[in-house]
Amino acid sequence: METLEKKAAEMLQKSEVVVLTSINQEGYPRPVPMSNIKSEGATTVWLATGKDSLKTKEFAANPKAGLCFQEEGNSVVLTGKVEIKARQQEMWQEWFSAHFSKGPTDPNYVLLKFKGHHATIWIDGHFVRRNL
Repeated sequence: METLEKKAAEMLQKSEVVVLTSINQEGYPRPVPMSNIKSEGATTVWLATGKDSLKTKEFAANPKAGLCFQEEGNSVVLTGKVEIKARQQEMWQEWFSAHFSKGPTDPNYVLLKFKGHHATIWIDGHFVRRNL
């Protein structure tokens, strides 16, 4: 399992886009492709979004989330929770300016921190489900 987790972490590090799923008001999952800003191991992902976005509102009401990423037939699916974090200067990337005109101090700029609690991993023909 340690080798699979290492490979999953390497995949996540290279994944520019991940799919993050919130739960909407009707109880349905709502997947959204998002830019992977920073990852920690194979289970923690930081993403930037607007404080006024629908996903931020959905996570404020229900922090349960799903996140997945894939590469060349390999895939990792995580379930866990999202924390809404205040904007952080050290996470700022210049391309965010297209979304947050006031830069890293824009009051609408927030971060989502996804932390996985359960993983389903399919890498190189090996399949594992486990709690993290």
